[in-house]
Amino acid sequence: MPWFVKIETGIVDKATFDQHVPAHKEYVRDLIAKGHQARTGYWADFGGGMLLFRADSLAEAKAIVQADPLIQNSCVDYELHEWRIVAE
Repeated sequence: MPWFVKIETGIVDKATFDQHVPAHKEYVRDLIAKGHQARTGYWADFGGGMLLFRADSLAEAKAIVQADPLIQNSCVDYELHEWRIVAE
């Protein structure tokens, strides 16, 4: 199962963004429970963040991203990439 990364840039004020963080965390916990090995976090030195997860295909990865409350509530712009690991 390939890895995918959603790189995010915030586009709303912090108060609006923070309203949707609990739902985003629950969404990530659900991804983990479903075997997607998801991890989420934000950049320490500037705005934005990242979601790393596994999916069977790019189509599934796109569907997963569209279900994220941060996307559904227009809190972030994002890029989605397949991440190919070269060393473990």
